[in-house]
Amino acid sequence: MKITVLGATGTVGRHVVEQALAAGHHVTALVRDPDRLDPSLRDDQGLHVLAGDATDHDVVARAVAGADAVVVALGAGRAAGIREAGTSAAVAAMKEAGVERLVCVSTLGAGDSRANLSFVWKRLMFGMLLRKAYADHQRQEEVVRSSGLVWTLVRPAAYTDGPLTGRYRHGFGPDARDLALQVSRADVAHFVLDVVTEDRYVGAPAGLSY
Repeated sequence: MKITVLGATGTVGRHVVEQALAAGHHVTALVRDPDRLDPSLRDDQGLHVLAGDATDHDVVARAVAGADAVVVALGAGRAAGIREAGTSAAVAAMKEAGVERLVCVSTLGAGDSRANLSFVWKRLMFGMLLRKAYADHQRQEEVVRSSGLVWTLVRPAAYTDGPLTGRYRHGFGPDARDLALQVSRADVAHFVLDVVTEDRYVGAPAGLSY
């Protein structure tokens, strides 16, 4: 499968690239700085690296051309802007190229999944400390939902640096309880690739947490 990854050197995107290559997929990695890519991956014959800005339409158009699916794993910490803008660029480029499958990494707490969060996450983290990033995710999800593409929104809980386990809860609705509100970045990538390759949760959001 040919998979384009936007945000390929990010904390989740790099795991998506690594796991996709290990599974034998062909990956186009759009990166701002190629030097941030894991040196161990650079010689992989299945990897094509494209340097550029994920919000630049022309660059994104080159990245998605010929892809079977696009994974948007953009992030900027507490900052806002890149998630919505990069996703908008991806959607526009995919429509022009006739690429339909889009999997976008958002966050648990966006949309109706806000009900899954604890008081601390609702009021302190997303209400204050990460307010701009949270609003960016909300706008990003609107872009995806209105895209007309074959989309899936992946909504992971707070990231950890734990190992790939393959053991996590997924696809739960806003009424889910007893969630750990944590999941490793490696497990997020594992789920993203499962969704991409198996066409799961099409036209729907999927929560992800231990």
